[in-house]
Amino acid sequence: MFKYITIATLLLFSEISSPASTPDYASLYATHSPSVVTVHTLRARLTSGLGSGILIDQNLILTAAHVVESADLIRIQFHDGAQIPAVVLSSIASSDVALLKLTRAHPAPVVATLGNSDKTRIGEPVFIIGSPFAISQTLSIGHLSGRMERGLMAGGTPIEFLQTDTAINSGNSGAPMFNSSGEVIGIVSFILSKGGGFDGIGFTTSSNTAEEALLNSSGLLAGFEGVLLDESLASLLNISQTGILVLRVVSESIAQNAGLRAGTVPSQIGEQKLRLGGDVILEINGLVCRSPHDFQALNENTPILTTDNAY
Repeated sequence: MFKYITIATLLLFSEISSPASTPDYASLYATHSPSVVTVHTLRARLTSGLGSGILIDQNLILTAAHVVESADLIRIQFHDGAQIPAVVLSSIASSDVALLKLTRAHPAPVVATLGNSDKTRIGEPVFIIGSPFAISQTLSIGHLSGRMERGLMAGGTPIEFLQTDTAINSGNSGAPMFNSSGEVIGIVSFILSKGGGFDGIGFTTSSNTAEEALLNSSGLLAGFEGVLLDESLASLLNISQTGILVLRVVSESIAQNAGLRAGTVPSQIGEQKLRLGGDVILEINGLVCRSPHDFQALNENTPILTTDNAY
């Protein structure tokens, strides 16, 4: 009797303490790599560029904004070698995401699924498939290391970047970061490095940020991008209070009709990239802009903006 109880107890302890199973990366790669593309760009004076992207619909591709910035021609290369031209539908610099449209659909498209990046926990395994150094369909494996907010989207929603230790190199920009279920939870954006190579700290735009910025357009003040100025930044810019610095205004949008002006002078303060020369929103319907408010609560009222451009 005592031997049976002891054995049963040991078996129970073994089941509880056994580690979670490692994802089958070989199967995940085989299933999802066909949805990953290489993005070739050509700019004036025949300057070429290269990045990665992910097919999210039969003719729509997500990539990083800086991959296609100022591109005159864009050509998408698929896993089977097929090459199809594409055009930019939307590009959001502050979120570093862009939506491309193929001029014709791939004959046998493999479409990826966007996951809910909020549900992925720090420490969980992730993987990236992209084209580092022009070597297409390359797999790298790591973990979700952290989260970082940088600036605000059109409706006041924070822009979120996911930190990862997954290897990221030149050509990986715009590549998808998948969770262990094969859902896209991030789009590769940038790395922090002392020597220019990968030092284990990379960042991807979260899938929820990408989806909100490019696909939903649900913000109250859709049509502008801004970054929240804390007291320190406001003081440096000679502004009397905190506010939202307007970085970009979409033509014929609510924001433009409200008279907002975008910045025109690229600048950087610490790690924060800004465009100076535009307006700073100080109040919206009487609410002082001191933090990322839930601007959706203002939907019932016409926006009344108080701005400053004293700097």
